[in-house]
Amino acid sequence: MSEPYVKKLSTILLDSVTDKDPLVQEQVCSALCALGESQPEETLSACEEHLRQHEKLAHPYRTMILRAMETIVSNHISELDKDMTRAIILLASSEMTKVKDLVSDWQQAASSVLVAVGKRFVGMVMEEMLGKFQPGVLPHCFVVQTLANLSVFNVFGMVPFLTSVLSTMLPMLGMAKHDSMRVVFCCALQRFSESTLEYLANLDQAPDPTVRKDTFASDISSAYDTLFHHWLQSREAKLRLAVVEALGPMSHLLPSEKLEEQLPKLLPGVLALYKKHAETSHVSKSLGQILEAAVSVGSRTLEVQLDSLLAALHAQICVPVETSSPLVTSNQKEVLRCFTVLACCSPERLLAFLLPKLDTSNERTRVGTLQVLRHIINSAAAQMEVKKPFILSSMRLPLLDPNSKVKRAVVQVISAMAHHGYLEQPGGEAMLEYIVQQCALPPEAQHQKPSGEVEPPADSVRDISVSTLYLVSTTVDRMSDVLWPHLLQFLTPVRFTGALTPLCRSLVHLAQKRQEAAAEAPLIQYDGNVTLPSPYAIATRLLTVSSSPYLGGGRGAASLCLLNVLHRDIHPSLGQRWATTIALLLEYLEEHTEKTLSQKEWEEKLLVFLRDSLAVVSDNTWICQLSLEMCKQLPCYNGTPQEKNFLYKCVGTTLGAASSKDVVRKLLQELLETARYQEEAEREGLACCFGICAISHLDDTLAQLEDFVRSDVFRKSIGIFNIFKDRSDNDVDKVKGTLILCYGHVAAQAPRELVLARAESDILRNMFQCFSTKVLGIKVETKDPGLQLCLVQSVCMVCQAICSSAQAGSFHFTRKAELVAQMMDFIKAEPPDSLRTPIRKKAMLACTHLVSLEPELEEQVQSDIIHSCLHSVMAVPPEPEGEGGPQEFLYLDTMHALEDLLRSILRRNMTPQGLQLMVEHLSPWIKSPRGYERVRALGLSACLLQFFLEHLHVSALVPFHNLGLLVGLFSPRCADLWPATRQEAVSCVYSLLYLQLGYEGFSRDYRDDVAERLLTLRDGLVHPDPAILFHACHSIAQIIAKRLPPDQLINLLLTLFESLGDPDKNCSRAATVMINCLLKERGSMLLEKVPEIMSVLRSRLQETREEHVLQSAQHSVYVLASQHCVAVVTSLLGSPLPFDSHTCSLWRALAVEPGLSAQVLGLLLERMSRDVPFKESRAFLLSSTPDRVATLLPLAATCALHEVMSAPASGPAVTELYPQLFAGLLLRVSCTVGVQLPRNLQAKERRASSSALASRTLDPCSTAVDALRAVLLRGGSEDVVQRVELEGGWELLSTSAGHEDGVARLASAMAKCAGPRLPLVMKALLGAHSSVYEAQRVTSTAFLAELLTSNVVNDLMLLESLLDNLAARQKDPCASVRRLVLRGLANLASGSPDKVRAHGPQLLTAMISGLDDGDGPHSLVALEAMAGLAKLLGLVEPEDLRAVLLHTAFRIRPFFDSEKVEFRSVSIRLFGHLNKACHGGCEDVFLEQVVGGLVPLLLHLRDPQASVAAACRFALRMCGPNLECEELADVFQKHLQDGRGLHFGEFLNAACKHLMCYFPDLLGRLVSTSLFYFKSSWEDVRAAAPMLTALQLLLKDPAPKVRVKAAETLGRLVKFA
Repeated sequence: MSEPYVKKLSTILLDSVTDKDPLVQEQVCSALCALGESQPEETLSACEEHLRQHEKLAHPYRTMILRAMETIVSNHISELDKDMTRAIILLASSEMTKVKDLVSDWQQAASSVLVAVGKRFVGMVMEEMLGKFQPGVLPHCFVVQTLANLSVFNVFGMVPFLTSVLSTMLPMLGMAKHDSMRVVFCCALQRFSESTLEYLANLDQAPDPTVRKDTFASDISSAYDTLFHHWLQSREAKLRLAVVEALGPMSHLLPSEKLEEQLPKLLPGVLALYKKHAETSHVSKSLGQILEAAVSVGSRTLEVQLDSLLAALHAQICVPVETSSPLVTSNQKEVLRCFTVLACCSPERLLAFLLPKLDTSNERTRVGTLQVLRHIINSAAAQMEVKKPFILSSMRLPLLDPNSKVKRAVVQVISAMAHHGYLEQPGGEAMLEYIVQQCALPPEAQHQKPSGEVEPPADSVRDISVSTLYLVSTTVDRMSDVLWPHLLQFLTPVRFTGALTPLCRSLVHLAQKRQEAAAEAPLIQYDGNVTLPSPYAIATRLLTVSSSPYLGGGRGAASLCLLNVLHRDIHPSLGQRWATTIALLLEYLEEHTEKTLSQKEWEEKLLVFLRDSLAVVSDNTWICQLSLEMCKQLPCYNGTPQEKNFLYKCVGTTLGAASSKDVVRKLLQELLETARYQEEAEREGLACCFGICAISHLDDTLAQLEDFVRSDVFRKSIGIFNIFKDRSDNDVDKVKGTLILCYGHVAAQAPRELVLARAESDILRNMFQCFSTKVLGIKVETKDPGLQLCLVQSVCMVCQAICSSAQAGSFHFTRKAELVAQMMDFIKAEPPDSLRTPIRKKAMLACTHLVSLEPELEEQVQSDIIHSCLHSVMAVPPEPEGEGGPQEFLYLDTMHALEDLLRSILRRNMTPQGLQLMVEHLSPWIKSPRGYERVRALGLSACLLQFFLEHLHVSALVPFHNLGLLVGLFSPRCADLWPATRQEAVSCVYSLLYLQLGYEGFSRDYRDDVAERLLTLRDGLVHPDPAILFHACHSIAQIIAKRLPPDQLINLLLTLFESLGDPDKNCSRAATVMINCLLKERGSMLLEKVPEIMSVLRSRLQETREEHVLQSAQHSVYVLASQHCVAVVTSLLGSPLPFDSHTCSLWRALAVEPGLSAQVLGLLLERMSRDVPFKESRAFLLSSTPDRVATLLPLAATCALHEVMSAPASGPAVTELYPQLFAGLLLRVSCTVGVQLPRNLQAKERRASSSALASRTLDPCSTAVDALRAVLLRGGSEDVVQRVELEGGWELLSTSAGHEDGVARLASAMAKCAGPRLPLVMKALLGAHSSVYEAQRVTSTAFLAELLTSNVVNDLMLLESLLDNLAARQKDPCASVRRLVLRGLANLASGSPDKVRAHGPQLLTAMISGLDDGDGPHSLVALEAMAGLAKLLGLVEPEDLRAVLLHTAFRIRPFFDSEKVEFRSVSIRLFGHLNKACHGGCEDVFLEQVVGGLVPLLLHLRDPQASVAAACRFALRMCGPNLECEELADVFQKHLQDGRGLHFGEFLNAACKHLMCYFPDLLGRLVSTSLFYFKSSWEDVRAAAPMLTALQLLLKDPAPKVRVKAAETLGRLVKFA
């Protein structure tokens, strides 16, 4: 790296040192140091230059740069040249002294740079420093500090300068007035003194070996006077400590006589500081240096000060040491150093002071004294040699102190004593026993003082004791003869049990050392040493404690190792065998931990080891001695039940190996007499002992037990054994229970071939004799649960022994039923809500073995067993979370027992029926609302199914007839709320599928790829996400669908339908998922089952209100309908009317998919239209008209159509079938107008309306109208619906009177808002002209007729076909149809007026035919014809009109005076239109008709009906031009305008005047016609008639001509009189 580049990089870094972020600053400094590692000189140069050039750089940043420079200099001092060094020294000196004020960090950093440089270039640094250290002037404090530090870091370079430095500095001491400066001088004197002492101590390496201590004596002496006599008296604590720190090393440089002179003052002065300062480590250190200096000069003054010194130092050592305070710990080390100095010079006085302190009861005093004692034993061994007995005797009271701190201190003292030969002295045995006692302390023990302060835990004492014992045994050679064989006597006493591990390890080491020294010699010499344990005692002890191998820090391995080492002393024959077997046992222990070790297996290995050892020894005397020793040691383990239990087993094993039957009987009797029957573990151990013994001595064991049973033990009075005096009933029950257990263990352990013969005659008989007692000759069974448990456990063992016998198959167990009943009584007596004893577990195990024996149990008994055991176990609530413990393990064991029992029962009936029986018992628990019961039931089911599968043997291909039921029961639980339940359910389904494959003939090892997928799904079911769970359920259902036989499908579905009502919502949802999946996968084969499925679905929906069940049912119906549409629709149509909400939802489900919904709609249309819409019946015999009653199928189909189309998803299908739906429903509406419901439905309707539950009416017509509206809404014709709604058309459609009007409004709305749909709609409606139902023909004609009012038919090119169709209906037998045809033809005038002229002849012909309709004088057809003609006349060709004009006028004349208002109004208005059409071209013949109609027209101006009067006005206005009399026409126009009031008399005068003037020939005719109206039924008309005839008024007319004519006319009237 080039120099300019380094400099540039350094400059960049140095410029960045002022960053505000501390982390950045730190990183910059690190980078500078790293750069200095590679290029030190260039980096230092850059730093030096930067500091010189930036004088104003703040001191924190200067400090960081200086620290970086110090690091670089320290690491690369050897690489620096003098020029660079000089520059650095000048810079650092300048930085250090730039300001007089104290800026510690900055100035300290600069000082550190100088010290670092001074390690190599001390002369250059001293030259610079001495320049700033001038006589007579107080230097900068950091100049002094730099000199002090330099003297420490470069002793050999600095000491030669000290004489000149001291000579300059001493005068300055008096000039220092500030305590801070004085502290600096004190520190400098301390460092100078320390460096001088180091220099003098290493003169052989010093550059100037001529330097002597007296060279500095005078200067140090002067400094001493100032410091001790003046500065030590300061009130400033910091200064006093600095002074005392300096006095310590200075005292070594004082002249001897001066030191001797000052000691009487110096020592009290220093000791006084203990009271003034809390932190006294510096005082103690200085005191130690002063004492060393005093001893080195042989001071006599020290003797005088010794008492005060010891008292002060002892007080310091008794201060409690806080582990978190290093200063206190440091102080104690320094104090102990002082004691070492004093012990070397005055050991007698020191011990005379210390040892009495051990007798005090004060903890701190005793602990402190023991610490000092341990220290001086180690540090002043030579001086303490002759004091050993004295010191040992003084330990008597501390050995009795129970305080943990004292104990720890005592152990440490004993450890020191062991290393220095104290324990070889008389009294050393007590020390050794004390160590062993502390090793035996329990690790958990701790003591609390009355003050509440918790002492250090006892394990700290134990740990130090253990390590001390092992250390002494292995490292201190002189202790071997002391420890061996003395330590052996601590093996057997119970109080030393906790120390066995360290004891054994130490003994192993000691024994191995002795074996190395004398291989063949016995290790234990019993000559006169009665305290040593016997080989039998050692073997028994070590073997027993090995049963708990990990207690006490691994005493099992340690005991076995010691046993192995002592093999020759135990028995000479065991060496080779034990070398192998014990090694295997140790290896087994190494492979396990306390958690992984099986206690049962370990004890069995130890018993095998014992049995093998006994076989190797094969000495009956030795074996009997060992068994006696074992019995002797039994009471020693009363506090450790597990070990005592094992020792009982050892006793049984040893007795089994003994050949002396007398000894066996005697010891068994002693065991029965001395056993502590109140202890459960001991009862169990005793029973195990008898069982193991029975392996070799069955007859003797049974005989001894029977003797004991026959004794007086069961009496409350005095028996043959004193131990049974005054026993309570409970005590006797304990004895009985133990004896029963003994029989059970004897049966379990004894040879099987011998047990079968004795089982019923001896063992069971005596067991039940112990269990029950006779009172006054009546057998009474005990209620003691402990005794019951013993009986159950023993019965279980007896049954197990019988079953495991080779002759069990031929054994006929006569007491089997009795035992089963007894066990069931015990199980039923247990509380169902708790599990506190293993009674039911043991009882079920007994039943498990009993079931497999002959004779076979009856089916009802088996069923009772299953039922009772399930109720006894399944309902037990689980322990609260985190509180399992033993109860949880007990429950698990009980569940395993139940599994075994059920498997045993199932084994007797390995058929589908047998499996079904099991599942029927488990089914209520599988469906339980409590999760823990479900998970248990599913676990049992999975276990049984797996067992059934593993033992399946199919001799012929037979059907697994209940597969569907079982799969349907288990599969919904795959989504249970409990993860364990879900996984067990999948396991059940998995086993069932393989069972089916087995019944199909597949081999047991066959693996089906489809079924195997269940295992993968099972592992994923632990996930709580519902989406994942239900996806897994769908996958499971797919697997089931692929492997389920067709005949089982319906059973599976029906079972799953039952699960829809499961209280567990998850399972209910899972059932829905599976149902739909199965229907989708296999629904094609369910055609015949559709009605049954639909019926079950509807019933399930009525039983539950869960939304997810409804949704699932809808989907199921959809899936089923997609495969069997006709069957589903037929089934749903069979639902009771009115449809309930669930049925409606099922109908709506069919609208999900457009293809299906179109198919459904088509079917419903066909069902609606195929059957007769109603039937006629007479409600009363005399009724004139029959009532019309709706038929059910079309009504149901109509309701269904409405429900399907109410679903938004039906839109595409409705659009596709729009024309058919519209036409069909419109025609359905027409057929239901006025139609009634059947009576049964009327009653339902009334009940529903009264209860306000009906969502919609069941009225046939309203239902059809609603369906029609739904078609329009769902088909995109919302505007049509709204328009008809606004016009009130929907209400009109439902009424007989307004139906045609409603149809017309609907058609009008369709024409305006749904024109593009009309061609197909019209096509669908055209077929109705041949309908047998008049109402349908009327409705279709009305709709088509109304369409002609709109031009849309012309736009859509429908006009011709529509006209043709209407014309074809003119001959319809129904007058309404004919009338509506004429209306439609006339509507052409408003809809397509431009087309009227082209079809004029056709239209006029039709209208004239209508006028001639023969229905009667008031034919509505004629009325419609007249209205139509009125519309058409103005649009047809004149030639066409002329041909019909006269006929029309003649034909309508009779209607002028019709009683019907409409007829009068329409006919008169038509007459007006005829006149209007003939303007300018009226023929004479027609004129005659016009004149003939004048009188009726004039008189009907007074008609009571306004419409008739208005029509007359219109007609007269139109007639005026045809009369060819302008004046008369003007009168008509003037007086007869619409909306204008009419003065009839005035008008009549004016009209008559002109009539008489211009038509005198007609006057008589007019008058005669008027006379006809004198008898009119209308008053106003009758009143008007005479007015018309009052022509005499004209005789007074001013015009002669008028008067002439009037007279002439009046004359002619005579002939009419």
